[in-house]
Amino acid sequence: MRKPRRRRALMPGRRFSRASMSCWRRPPMQTDTRIKAGETAAAIGAAPAGQARAADAVSEADTKALWQRWQALRETHQMLRARDGAARLGVTEAELVAANPASRQLDPDWGGIVQGLRDVGPVMALTRNHGVVIEKTGPVEAVDIYPEHRMGQVVGADVDLRLFLRHWAFGFAVREETRSGLRESLQFFDAHGVAVHKIYRVEGTDGAAWSALADKQRAAEPAPMTILPPEPPVPPRPAAEIDIEGLRAGWRGMSNTHDFFGLLRKYRVERRQALRLAGAELAQRTDTDSCRAVLALARDSGLEIMVFVGNPGCLQIHTGPVERLETVGQWLNVLDPGFNLHLWQPAVTDAWLVRKPTQQGVITSLECYDEAGELLVQCFGKRKGQASESPQWRELLSVATGAEAFIRGQA
Repeated sequence: MRKPRRRRALMPGRRFSRASMSCWRRPPMQTDTRIKAGETAAAIGAAPAGQARAADAVSEADTKALWQRWQALRETHQMLRARDGAARLGVTEAELVAANPASRQLDPDWGGIVQGLRDVGPVMALTRNHGVVIEKTGPVEAVDIYPEHRMGQVVGADVDLRLFLRHWAFGFAVREETRSGLRESLQFFDAHGVAVHKIYRVEGTDGAAWSALADKQRAAEPAPMTILPPEPPVPPRPAAEIDIEGLRAGWRGMSNTHDFFGLLRKYRVERRQALRLAGAELAQRTDTDSCRAVLALARDSGLEIMVFVGNPGCLQIHTGPVERLETVGQWLNVLDPGFNLHLWQPAVTDAWLVRKPTQQGVITSLECYDEAGELLVQCFGKRKGQASESPQWRELLSVATGAEAFIRGQA
């Protein structure tokens, strides 16, 4: 294994921070309860709600039966994804992937696996939460792993990731037949059986290097899988217990966007609660359709932007243009070469414009949340080096949201 290099910048003017994981909390697991007769959780060895279950307690016959039911379900629902299929079958996605006879469990050397990806050429990296999926294709370039913090990062023009490895519990090398042929991937899941990140082999991937990496990292003796129940949501503290003026003063005094996470910890406030308490000059609610408007204006203007999508185990970033934007049903899709984004629009029930002071000036962003207050996607303007935020980004955001006074700091 190559030695980790010196820590590098997350983005111009922003350092990698352990605190950055706090914005991507695990949302309550959302499952599709429309399970057919004979596909109950009990039929596949699931534990009662709220209890952990050991996947090794499920017999080989039960595992085989689960895989057969999944294949039968795909016959009638050909577009059904594994995540949604697992919910219909009453299991987690990790358990469904483990039931695949062609899946091989990986050693939990997550840093070593990510570092090994530098040798395989271009791949497709996918990160999602329950409302947004981001896919970027390209080589894995600079990799830094920080074992003492159980964190890491991949920095490159195409694949740009922040890895919170303490949330990575299971990994698999997966081979599956699809309508377009054989598909190979490395898939990683948290202790709740929810996917945190996936890497797919694509045209141009070095097949020999890919196979060598999968073989090298394959677990000699697969470990038992214990699936933990979803974490219950933690209610925010009552506003009466919070030093609101202290929070606002600390916000105005930030010199780096990552100071925000320390601010949340210091005043013990939930992220969206902080937005509500910040005051009109620092955070303002906007229309839930604002992300669509931002993407459409970025496409029309050619302005390069940054899009952040994450979950507790991984944050993935797109930096660049938006070219092809299409709506299919209630999905809003960016379908560009090397960059796909899929936003389930009904998931966004709250959206905010946020201003954070830094040494380079105020940084303005759009943040979209779900009903439970989970952060789904963020949009920023692209910045070069230590440069200030571009006036073109602020103009785009003003047109998209109609909040010119707020964005100019005149609220």
